[in-house]
Amino acid sequence: MTDADADADVIVVGAGFAGLSAARALAGAGLKVVVLEARNRVGGRTHTVERSGVTLDLGGQWIGPGQSRIAALADELGVDTYPQYDDGDDVVVRAGTVVRVASPALAFAKEELLGYLELVAALEALADTVPTDAPWQAPKAAALDRQTLATWIDGRNVPDAATELFEVGVQAVFAATSADLSLLHVAHYVAAAGGWSALTDTTGGAQERRIVGGLEPLARRLAEQLPGGVQLDSEVLGLDWDRDNDGVTVTVARPVSDGSGVAQAGGPVVRSTGWLRARRVIVAVPPTVAQRIAFDPTLPPARDQLMANMPGGSVIKFHVIYPTPFWRAAGLSGQVIAPGAVVGATFDGTAPNHVSDGPGVITGFFEAAHATAAGRHSQQHRRQMVVDHLVAALGEEAATPQDYVDLDWSTEPHTRGCYGAHLPPGAWTRWGPELRHPVGPIHWAGSECATRWVGYIDGAIESGRATAAEVANQLQPNAPSGAHHQYDGDPHGRDPHHSPTERTDV
Repeated sequence: MTDADADADVIVVGAGFAGLSAARALAGAGLKVVVLEARNRVGGRTHTVERSGVTLDLGGQWIGPGQSRIAALADELGVDTYPQYDDGDDVVVRAGTVVRVASPALAFAKEELLGYLELVAALEALADTVPTDAPWQAPKAAALDRQTLATWIDGRNVPDAATELFEVGVQAVFAATSADLSLLHVAHYVAAAGGWSALTDTTGGAQERRIVGGLEPLARRLAEQLPGGVQLDSEVLGLDWDRDNDGVTVTVARPVSDGSGVAQAGGPVVRSTGWLRARRVIVAVPPTVAQRIAFDPTLPPARDQLMANMPGGSVIKFHVIYPTPFWRAAGLSGQVIAPGAVVGATFDGTAPNHVSDGPGVITGFFEAAHATAAGRHSQQHRRQMVVDHLVAALGEEAATPQDYVDLDWSTEPHTRGCYGAHLPPGAWTRWGPELRHPVGPIHWAGSECATRWVGYIDGAIESGRATAAEVANQLQPNAPSGAHHQYDGDPHGRDPHHSPTERTDV
């Protein structure tokens, strides 16, 4: 395909943080980029809304130490972060018994806590053996990948309470149960984050800080900086690709407007189909969504089967808005840990500019099997389930919220589950090498493709930039050495590594 035949050098499918980061880097390298997004917004698995005068993240919400890419991006864009509220006592609910403690660990007997710590130490020891860029090459990859995390836990012979507490963390991280997960996958995930506590902790962990104004606005700012912007409401239906790397024809469906640019309201959505051509395509959507694209020729079997074995987790995220954060006045943090309950964990989601008479927010999740079950009910029914849980944990003041909102990410047609994809036993060692391997002119990006902070926004940014460099090196093979690296972040060619406002940590 010649430049004259192409509508773009590169078409990026998906305007989450991976796709936007890839597009930004490619534009900075001087390539013409078109970004296609099926939704009517950017941000992917982030989604920020206003409700009852409060800004709420219904998707990704936190960043933590070691997530230097998202921290530096927020700094570059002039967006502040603030600490997750963590003052006061926590509440632990065990078998209906409510315990108020300075730390959740204090709600467990010594032998139970030691059992939990044994699980953590043993898992981290396994993680230390797993290469984050190629987990299938771990010394004991086959042995780790033939069993589930649940099977491994059962073999440790720790107290049941330790297993139940550990399972709260598993479901909070993966939105799946330990029975769903390959042990190799979990070890890889832990290795990519730098430890189990990095994934599960608030202070010192991935839930340490939040973004003022929410995370989706960061994605909007990235999109606004792209020379061609983002084409919203543009669902990619098919990729017709050439085995000789001679480009891709992209089939795109868009809603039909009435001539004023406004899509027709009422009744079924009418869509028109169009085509775009590019020298390369980057697919930057979740694997379960990518699998729904019609590829012609069909993808190699190994690539297709990899995507078929990477389901998204099951999660419904909710926010409960109260007239005030009454729990703070009672000396509570808002964090409720409830092993085995329908809601395993909650946090104080109150805005940073809270005033004494302003609204308070409790944020929480239905996860894994609890999310699947809750998803069969109406939002009103889920609201009552959450309120009943909070009344038991925080007291009668929790009975009368002024608002409730939730989002079932499994019902989102262009996401199909959160937080990220997970792999069952056997998948990593059988199909893992296909994860980042291009198929002709088609390349892959997304948080699942990262080598650090897999499943997090920081990992999505890493993956987008790495894939952009891969593509740019193919399209511009004669560029000066290191030229593509210097376009790692800024479309105008400024080197983010020498920014006067650079942060390497949060």
